[in-house]
Amino acid sequence: MAKRTRGTPTFGFRIQDPRVADRVQHFPESVIREMTRIAAKHDAVNLAQGFPDFDPPQEIVDAAREALKGPHHQYAITWGAKLLRDAIAAKAKRFNGIDADPETNIVVTCGSTEAMMAAMLSVVNPGDEVVILEPFYENYGPDAIVSGAKATFVPMVWPSWSLDEEALKRAFTKRPKAIVLNTPNNPTGKVFSRSELQIIADLCEDTGTVAITDEIYEHITYGGRKHISIASVGAMADRTITLNGLSKTYSVTGWRVGWAIATKPIADAMKRVHDFLTVGAPHPLQIAGAVALGFPDSYYRELAAMYERKRDLLWTALRDIGFDASRPDGAYYVMADHTRFGFKDDWAFTNHLVERPGVAVVPGTSFYSDPADGRRFVRFMFSKKDETLLEAARRLRALRAPA
Repeated sequence: MAKRTRGTPTFGFRIQDPRVADRVQHFPESVIREMTRIAAKHDAVNLAQGFPDFDPPQEIVDAAREALKGPHHQYAITWGAKLLRDAIAAKAKRFNGIDADPETNIVVTCGSTEAMMAAMLSVVNPGDEVVILEPFYENYGPDAIVSGAKATFVPMVWPSWSLDEEALKRAFTKRPKAIVLNTPNNPTGKVFSRSELQIIADLCEDTGTVAITDEIYEHITYGGRKHISIASVGAMADRTITLNGLSKTYSVTGWRVGWAIATKPIADAMKRVHDFLTVGAPHPLQIAGAVALGFPDSYYRELAAMYERKRDLLWTALRDIGFDASRPDGAYYVMADHTRFGFKDDWAFTNHLVERPGVAVVPGTSFYSDPADGRRFVRFMFSKKDETLLEAARRLRALRAPA
């Protein structure tokens, strides 16, 4: 079982009570969500947790209002309202080249966070090897622990976040049960190329490994980069669990409507797990989500263009201030090296930022299995109004690094 450590002096880690199960002693509460609470305490600009400070599209809000008029107040079918499952299947075919039967291949969940946990519990036995590329979204480590997996972490190399192909091949000599993939990637903004996905696909096919792929940022890509679903590569359709949700594409992170697409035996297993985890996602919001999934292509082009402008605003400001910041190709995060500013580690720097200039970010150790690998980094997010980003940049200019 992987031991997830954080290396933070700020918050408690171990719960000193014999009634508490061992599994929860191996990971802390979410650092990202904790930084939001700290931001509120210090009246800081919150560039930590990935949620917008602007409204979602009016059409999806209106659809939710209509759905609340009824008759959608009771349980939907456990694995998702048919209207939403039909819309998911149509959109997966339209944008991802994935053929999904709404009756047999789709499971609607309480956000993609639950979808990831349900996927892990459905395919991983205690002691099974699971490959996780790092830096990784902080939930994946605890997900592996709760499911009983033995995690093998494979690095992506700063500053390009290129895949360490040899390390990946070594990890697959253990014949892992699953690999967790996130593209576009949080926290790095990396968008995996077809050639990289083919390498992973070949290894999965050679070893019988299942790819669990989190594609929640699929429509947020820049500079002509295109998202590719690994389920569409080679013969991966039958050995991929594709996870997604409404949160990021439609700016409704609080709605908690996600889904998984998988081959029937795995989808059947996920239905069982999901049924006893949460029963079902909010029914009226599923109905509204079906409307959003039918938005025209222009919506997705405009979404990407909006975020590309925000990326350039924040990334340029960070570089001008003195950060060594990696320019993302997708998602809405910037990983930056803070060492030029002279703080001993990411936590010292993060605490200073939130207390002094008043900007909340996420310490890099949150995204690494070995805290030593992440101490030089912090993660900024830019899913904010332009004026919010400009205010954050104004505050951060007090940090200008020495020439």
